Order: sequence, then C-alpha cells, then structure tokens
Amino acid sequence: LFVLPVRGSEGLYMVNGPPSFTESTAFQRDSGKNCKVVAFSKDGSLFAWCNGEKVNLVNVTSAELLRSFDLPKVVCLAFSPKNSVLATWQAYTTAKDGTAGVPNLQLHDVKTGKCLKSFIQKKMQNWCPCWADDESICARNVNNEVHFFENNDFNTIANKLHLQKVNDFVLSPGAQPTKVAVYVPGSKGAPSFVRLYQYPSFGGPQSALANKSFFKADKVTMLWNKKATAVLVVASTEVDKTGASYYGEQTLHYIATDGTSAVVQLPKNGPIYDVVWNPSSVEFCVVYGFMPAKATVFNLKCDPVFDFGTGPRNAAYYSPHGHILVLAGFGNLRGQMEVWDVKNYKLISKPVASDSTYFAWCPDGEHIVTATCAPRLRVSNGYKIWHYTGTLLHSYQVPSNEEMWQVSWQPFLDGVFPAKAVKYQAVPSELPSAEPRPAQAYRPPALRNKPVTSSKLHEDEPPQNMKPQSGSSDKPLSKTALKNQRKHEAKKAAKQEAKAEANQESTQSSAPQNTPRSAVPATTSGDPELDKKIKNLKKKLKAIEQLKEQAAAGKRLEKNQLEKIQKETALLQELEDLELGL
Repeated sequence: LFVLPVRGSEGLYMVNGPPSFTESTAFQRDSGKNCKVVAFSKDGSLFAWCNGEKVNLVNVTSAELLRSFDLPKVVCLAFSPKNSVLATWQAYTTAKDGTAGVPNLQLHDVKTGKCLKSFIQKKMQNWCPCWADDESICARNVNNEVHFFENNDFNTIANKLHLQKVNDFVLSPGAQPTKVAVYVPGSKGAPSFVRLYQYPSFGGPQSALANKSFFKADKVTMLWNKKATAVLVVASTEVDKTGASYYGEQTLHYIATDGTSAVVQLPKNGPIYDVVWNPSSVEFCVVYGFMPAKATVFNLKCDPVFDFGTGPRNAAYYSPHGHILVLAGFGNLRGQMEVWDVKNYKLISKPVASDSTYFAWCPDGEHIVTATCAPRLRVSNGYKIWHYTGTLLHSYQVPSNEEMWQVSWQPFLDGVFPAKAVKYQAVPSELPSAEPRPAQAYRPPALRNKPVTSSKLHEDEPPQNMKPQSGSSDKPLSKTALKNQRKHEAKKAAKQEAKAEANQESTQSSAPQNTPRSAVPATTSGDPELDKKIKNLKKKLKAIEQLKEQAAAGKRLEKNQLEKIQKETALLQELEDLELGL
C-alpha cells in the first residue's frame, strides 16, 4: 500500500492510494496552515516537511517521528539518493550593516541529526547539491566552477571542473562511472556549448567525451536518458528575432557519450513544449509546433519512428515502465489526454482532466494523479486519481474557502512494481462516469435553424507510423528522394483517375453502338515504343483541348500555351500516320 501526501491551507495529511483512497490514520495530520515544503526519500521510506516551526522527519511505514530540526524558515528540502543526507535551504539574508549573512544551505546526517556542513547558497535556482546514485560523489556549482566531494566528505573538495563560465551541470543517473553534462553560455560572438565528461577526467577539451556548440541559446535544459548513453539539450532564446513566437525560439540537440551529435529536425515550426525520454532509453518523444501541436517519437538516430499527428497538447509523460505514453494539453488548454500503447502505437483512452496544473504517474505504472493547485489556480482546487484506461477512480475537491498547494505519489525504487500487460478495457469504478458534455459552439440567431457546416480553422493531421517498412531499406529517405516519391505517387493517382475516366466513357459510348471505338485495345501494335509515342501524342492533344476550353472561358493564355495550340494540326497528322502504320 502506498500514500499520497496532500499539502494546502487545510494542513498536511496523507491519503492511502488505490483502492481505498481514505486518509491515512497512521500519519498524524499537521493542521498548521504554514506547511511550506515536503520531500520523500528516493525509495519512499522517509518523509520530511517544514511546518513553519520545525523540519520533521518520519518513517513512512511506521509513521514514527525520527527527528526534528529547529529550522522554521526552510523552503526547500531534499534527500540524498541513499538517505544518508537531508539537505535544507532557506532564503539568504545579509545583516543590516552589510556584512555577509550566515550560511543558509545545510547538509544534515539523517542517522545522527548532526549538521555535516553548511554553505552560503544565494540563489534558490539549482540550490541542491547533486549526488551520483551511489552517493560516491556529490557536486555543486560555485562561482562558475563545479566542485566535487567524495563519499559525503564535504570538508575537502576532491575535484574541480573549471571552464570559463559553467552556468549549469547535470550528473548522469545509474551506476558508475558518473558522467557530467556541462553548459557554458556563449559570449562576444562565441557560441554556447554543452560538453560531456566522465568523472574525474576533466583535463581539457580533448578529455571531453562529446562536445556540441550552438548559437541561439539564452538558456538550456539538459536531459540524460536512464542508461546515461545520451543527453537531449533544449536550447531556447528569450526573444524570437523573426517575431513568429512569443515564446522565443527553441532548438533540440542530441549528444551521445560516444561523441556523436545531431540537431533533431522537427517538421513543424513553433515552440518546443516538452521533451521526454522513454525509460527504455532508446527513444524520446517531442511535443512541438504552433497549435495544434505535433507529437513525434524519435529513435537514437534522431529519425522519426511514430508521428501522433496534431492535437491540443503541450506535454508528454511516459509511464515508469515506458510501455504507455500520455499526451496532454494542460495550462491554457482544456485538459484533454491521449493514452497510447507505445509498443503497438494504439490509442487506449482519451480522458479529460480540465483545469489541471499537475500530472504524475504512480510508480505502479497503472494509476495517474491530476490536480488543480494554487497559486496557479485559486478556484476548484482538488485532485483526481485515474486508471490509464480512462476510468476516474477517485476525486476530491477542497472546500471553496480553502486551497490545495501540492499532491504527489510516494516514490518507489525501480523493480518494486513489475510491468504488466497493457489493458484496453476500461476498469470498473465506484464513481458515476463524468463524461463532459461537449460545449456547443456559439451560432448567431440567423444560422440556428440551418444545418451545421463544419468550419475548422485547420484540419488535424492523423497519426502515422514513420518506421520504414520491413521490405524497404532502413535508411531514411533524403528530401529529394521524398519529393520524387511524392511525385511518383501523384502520377500514379492521376493515371488511375484517367483510367477510371476512360472506362466510364467506354461504358457510356457502348450503349448506342455495338462496336465502340474505345473498346479497341490500346496496345494493338506489338511494338511498345510505338505505343508509347501514340500515348504521348494523345496526352498532348488532351492538354491542348483543355487550353482551348480555358481560352473559350475568357482566360488569357501565356505565349508558350498559344504556341502549343498552334501545334494541334501537326500533332493530329502525326497521330493519324502512326495509327495508319499499325
């Protein structure tokens, strides 16, 4: 059984997860209205919160209070991956006489409660030190350098990564050796770059595993895949110089630890809303383009594997086992979700969670929580728990004079919940189904009794599989090859149309005459060359007929089109000669 902590103006309490959804009696509700922050340990066994008086630490299963720290102003909390250290941060303040303030980032030993080290950390952004999963190294950015500590000994800096101005860094997940992705912003005409290093070899540019430089970057987001083989970098500018977007401009880059890198080509212009790795680490999904946005899954060669078409969406979420993908439209969109089976690329369900400001998969890979939280939205605060097949299992709304600030799942380590086969049949629910009534579009009085005509601003593109078919080569087609393929398909379609027309004519003309002319098979000569010539001549004559019709309709023809019409008698003569020679 697992729990969800709920934090808001009603205090902090725990709710039991599916199937009961009752308030946990083991965890004593903290009814203070001042709970600023909560945090679970990575394995979900420890839980800490600050209620404006103290930071409390409890064991989740027994709900036993393990320790309290006298830190009333803490606004950020985090555990190290193996629960050895609890990091706390409070706003940095300087003394009235301008002297430096006291250290505001503290690292506490969870077992003894002793403060291991305190630092001055002025900014709230990236306040927390980053640990490798086995806690062998811990790193933090200090004055554009990355300082590394080993085995939680924070009194000696074991290593430094010094580049001209390191703005941000991310440690790779998983086992040793740990890799580090660092971002250095460009300056004075020099490009920005992201470099990948393997700890502890930070010698120079030659020691880097990979390097990717780019212009057009005011800020970057770096995302490691779970296996630590590649990083996706979303580079964005604050302002779009072309004026095409309010959101600035984004580009997506792929960098692998083997040194390869690429720009991910997105077929639709517009913002990049979301980029997520599949936990399998072999593919990633991007939601991008002006609304209605496109969503596409790419492989490690940055080739599209599946395109979900267009729709009202701005976020993507893979389930913990990577077998289900949810595409959703939250924020300024209406909360429509599409739940996809990733293996077969089939749509499972389309639930709607309107006004949602938060979405999270349960670690069991079956359940989802969506929530409407303050301060993003001050009204209709509450949360809903769904099964991915589209069934709403539980819904809670706070009283109208109260607010809810946060809800989250208790985390679990990978492998605690085994992956299950994907279901398509909606699971049963105690709740009555709340199918939202589709809102009727406004129609002016003059049109109200007339039939409805669809007037979409844009047609939605359907989903399509982008995988090369088993018969064809694995290589993606180049632009020219694609162009030629399209031309070829268009020609084919035109041919079939012409054939259909010819058949129609033949059936019409066969009614009055017993031996219609068009019934004569076209390939009467044994010479394919001759047949080809006859076919081409007929094609030219048909085109001339069309031009004559256009001229009769009053259209002004070009010089070359008039010359074509003049050639008609010569072409007719040639055709006659050829047919006589048959």
